Amino acid sequence: MPSVTIRNIPDEVHRAIRLRAAQHGHSTEAELRDILEQAAKPEGRVKLGSFLVSIAREKGGLTDEEHAIFESVRDKSQARAASFE
Repeated sequence: MPSVTIRNIPDEVHRAIRLRAAQHGHSTEAELRDILEQAAKPEGRVKLGSFLVSIAREKGGLTDEEHAIFESVRDKSQARAASFE
């Protein structure tokens, strides 16, 4: 699992996180993981796929003909790994 080092945290912020961790019965590290997860993946977020499906349903979805068109142009080859060289 990846790790992150955060430098130069103000003393008052560090104290507040330690206090918050103690209130939740967590270590400071566990509390920071929770804070980061909540920030990166908030409960009310709308996932793109779900959003697009809801739009399609509101509009009546695809007809069989439209679906066939998408299937005929869909790239069915295996995806290649990205190369950064």
